Amino acid sequence: MSPTPLPSRFPSHRSRLAPSGPAGAGSRIGTVAASAGPDLSLFWMFLAGILVMALASAAGAATPPATAVQPPGFAGEVTVQEVLLDALVTDRAGNVILGLGPQDFQVTVGGQPAEISDVTFYSNRRYLEGAGASRLGLDPATVPDRRYFILFFDDLRRSSLDLPGAFQVQIRAARDASRWLATETQPGDRIAVVSFDAKLKLFADFTGDRQALLAAVEAATRGAEGRGDWPSRRAPDSGEASLAAALPVGNALRDATPTVYEALQTLASAAAQIPGRKNLLLYSIGFGDINRFGQWVPDARYQRPTAEALNAANVAVYGVDLTRPGLDNPLQNGLNSLALETGGRLFWNLQSFTRPLTDVAKETNGYYLIAIRAGHPAGESGYQPVEVALANPEFRITARRGYRYGEN
Repeated sequence: MSPTPLPSRFPSHRSRLAPSGPAGAGSRIGTVAASAGPDLSLFWMFLAGILVMALASAAGAATPPATAVQPPGFAGEVTVQEVLLDALVTDRAGNVILGLGPQDFQVTVGGQPAEISDVTFYSNRRYLEGAGASRLGLDPATVPDRRYFILFFDDLRRSSLDLPGAFQVQIRAARDASRWLATETQPGDRIAVVSFDAKLKLFADFTGDRQALLAAVEAATRGAEGRGDWPSRRAPDSGEASLAAALPVGNALRDATPTVYEALQTLASAAAQIPGRKNLLLYSIGFGDINRFGQWVPDARYQRPTAEALNAANVAVYGVDLTRPGLDNPLQNGLNSLALETGGRLFWNLQSFTRPLTDVAKETNGYYLIAIRAGHPAGESGYQPVEVALANPEFRITARRGYRYGEN
């Protein structure tokens, strides 16, 4: 709701000049002129006419022609960049909408319509073959089928002192995640496994190898050290999408990620070079502060920069609250805030932890990657909020809310 406008501190500007017009018949000037001798009004009118013509001629000579007046131009340089925005589009029942093009989307940047240069649909081919994509002119063989998932375990072994049973819930969540990995992943899915325990740890880079992923989840759950990507131990580039290729290594990774917020920011930066939507399932009890009234307070140092970093990298957060059902946990608001800001959502009060993965996989059976052209002053950098809408109000859309521009 827009704020009520304040009354102006200044009165409206109204002209204080009375309308001009001829002097009345009873003016002193007219009376004096009439009594001074012969009527000289024709003589004075003649002189006045000459004077007016002379002034008009001078003004016309001094004023340039109207065509010579040009509006001021923009002298600064503008840098134009292509920005990729991922968007989920469904009907009211949650079914993915197929066959949309640039004309079906409306993107607004800074209150102004943005030019949409391209729209690409991503999906898994098994879904397309069963959804009748061919009737809409979509060839499943030509649709990009990569989906990216990141399983992020916020290690709760220490948190069990503050929230009894939290670590046991995490073990159950990991077991359910392993069950999904073993049975539900698609051929085009690429999944990474990471954890946070005083620093970011990478257990599996993006892969479709189910056995490697099951081992990674088990290692993350028991608090193992991670891959230990020192420069000398790095595997050669395989050509696959990779987090390890862009993450700091060794002590640099430890120093860059002392908090869970900085771990998320660093992970987002590494994922930014991978095109498309990245779905991050964040297993945690939340973060932030709790005031003396028991209310959640966001950490002003980290909450906003973390959301911006994730948005900039096309990473959607799906918070998985590991609080036992029935317990009040204000910190879950930290998870919910990141989820809302990045186009994901929060799962809480869970009895089964297969549901988050199942729901996220269903929601991302198909998504659109929208390319826009956006201009910003050269040499500047920052974060730009953006709005993505649909021409058809009957459909539902979930999209990222901003991007970064310039050098950071």
